[in-house]
Amino acid sequence: MQHSDSNQEWDLVIDGKSSLFDLRLKDVWRYRDLLVMFVKRDFVSSYKQTILGPLWFFIQPLFTTITFTFIFGNLAGLSSDGVPKPLFYMAGITAWGYFSDCLNKTSTVFAANAGIFGKVYFPRLIMPLTIVVSNLMKLGIQLLMFFILMGYFYFNGGGFEVTWAIALFPILIVLMAFLGLGIGLIITAMTTKYKDLHFLIQFGVSLLMYATPVIYPLSSAPVKYKKWIELNPMTSIIETFRFAFLGSGQFSMWSLGYTAIVTCVVVLIGILLFNKTERTFIDTI
Repeated sequence: MQHSDSNQEWDLVIDGKSSLFDLRLKDVWRYRDLLVMFVKRDFVSSYKQTILGPLWFFIQPLFTTITFTFIFGNLAGLSSDGVPKPLFYMAGITAWGYFSDCLNKTSTVFAANAGIFGKVYFPRLIMPLTIVVSNLMKLGIQLLMFFILMGYFYFNGGGFEVTWAIALFPILIVLMAFLGLGIGLIITAMTTKYKDLHFLIQFGVSLLMYATPVIYPLSSAPVKYKKWIELNPMTSIIETFRFAFLGSGQFSMWSLGYTAIVTCVVVLIGILLFNKTERTFIDTI
């Protein structure tokens, strides 16, 4: 007796051929429990075998802030827009750190997960999304330290003020997350074919930091370079972050709107390239 498959309804059909614009976002939502599991795994495994554990979330930005304050604030004498230097640098480090972590870790998704990608099916976009969510916990801990530092300076002379733009903070987090995600997806898709690109990522991100007002305010940038710095989508995010929490920085809705448009374009391109590459990357990785 022959059975016909035409009357059967499948919950999931895995097909290697699909439209370029088939982003399969419904599959990502269906596997949301897997995303939560990966987030827990990343948080535990990152510091499980370290002596200080999650304390590194505090130690790294703290020592970076001290170093920047000494080198750029005291020795180089760079402006901090009238804000206490430790606060000024920690604000930039906190925002930049979340973006750069999302970018760096997402840029190695294919290489780092080749083993599991080649054995088990699940929406591959789960992995880069896991990175973005996992880094939110790290961001939260560093923000707590930033708020403690704000409290210390508030009760010891101030020199800053919290503005209405703090209401935009959730938007800033979304922009940082998706900008890092989008660029990371583009890079990880390219590194499956051009493996040398992997070695340039961290170096390139470090250079990009100096093209972003992390160690200096936009107001102190030379006029001939200022327009180029403003083209960096992270510039408006850093400046808005400082304006929101410290009352310094050059805030502009136009600049933030430009960043939002660039972020949307970058994320769309990144997801399209990622989905196209993940179908055949096992053969080239």
